[in-house]
Amino acid sequence: MHLLLINPNTTDAMTQRMAEMSRGLLGTGARVTAATGRFGGRYVASRAAYAIAGHAALDAYAVHGADADVVVLACFGDPGLLALKEIARQPVVGMAEASCLTASALGGRFAIVTGGERWGPMLEEFVRGLGMEARLAGIATVAPTGGEIAADPDRALDLLTRASVDCVERYRADSVILAGAGLAGLAERIADRVPVPLVDSLVASVRMAEGLARIGTRKGHVGSFARTPAVETVGLAPELARLFDGSA
Repeated sequence: MHLLLINPNTTDAMTQRMAEMSRGLLGTGARVTAATGRFGGRYVASRAAYAIAGHAALDAYAVHGADADVVVLACFGDPGLLALKEIARQPVVGMAEASCLTASALGGRFAIVTGGERWGPMLEEFVRGLGMEARLAGIATVAPTGGEIAADPDRALDLLTRASVDCVERYRADSVILAGAGLAGLAERIADRVPVPLVDSLVASVRMAEGLARIGTRKGHVGSFARTPAVETVGLAPELARLFDGSA
């Protein structure tokens, strides 16, 4: 299996850390290609950065996606996810989408803990778009951004633990998603300090992608996610322009 991991944040160290985690999860029989956004914010923490990240995700797919079996969009909030599902030839799994579905499968209502205060209303909008608002118990945003947490994860563990426990006590959450590229790998470090299941957003997305690849789902030829109709474009990178004009 060949997994393409796209991080539309432009911090390559974060991408490489998630790629190494993914390789560990999938084992030696899998190949993981990691792609970092070629432009945009170092870490997505606003609607403006989110919009640019959607373009960066499409751009990364156009460059690296040709021979992948499945794609993971490794940025919580999933910028550009529906567009990627439309343009890609393979199944595409969003980190946030996979986490919410995984948490729902555990039963009851879930909470989300992440870094960066602006993510609160943005994630409410995202969950509403999934049609899962009734399953959302609450959202807790801690003061550091995900990028700052990734730079010094040890310092953030107590803060993330308190936020997770508070979601259980305040919102009566039945599970908690530790959300974001910058928080990847931290759930297992605090799981024994939180009284409900913790969902690592990277683990959830990689495992879902692995399952889809094993099932062998194919791209639909009709419907709203069929291949993008050919259209002339201006100013796009050549690789992305070819996906739009049908020559790739």
